[in-house]
Amino acid sequence: MTCIAAGTVAAEVRRRIELRLADWRLPHIAADTFVIADELIVNACTETPEGEIRVWFTRQPGAVLLAVWDSSDAMPQARPVVELEPEDLDLSPQNFDNNGGWGLPLVLALASECGTTRTRPHGKWVWARITY
Repeated sequence: MTCIAAGTVAAEVRRRIELRLADWRLPHIAADTFVIADELIVNACTETPEGEIRVWFTRQPGAVLLAVWDSSDAMPQARPVVELEPEDLDLSPQNFDNNGGWGLPLVLALASECGTTRTRPHGKWVWARITY
């Protein structure tokens, strides 16, 4: 799936993943797959706002593979996880995503394997394998 990097992409991809997992009779991995998809897609959209991203979702023996491509050469880096109290949260639009750094650690925890593959002339695929 190729689309413009926009805030609505993650919801559309989740709907498509849900249908595919139901067809494959794998609804028990949907929740983890949704979290991983959200994180990878939001990161790609953040790196290339209004640019193009690609999402690839396929079944493999004993696993599903989710990969998201963006045109940025910047490699994903996990930020230090910060424990916050409710009064520490800054939910303003400009700082909403700066409240803890849990995204990539969640992907690492939920996926059985994940990584990044550079593409030429620019960009990268960020991928995660979820076993069942």
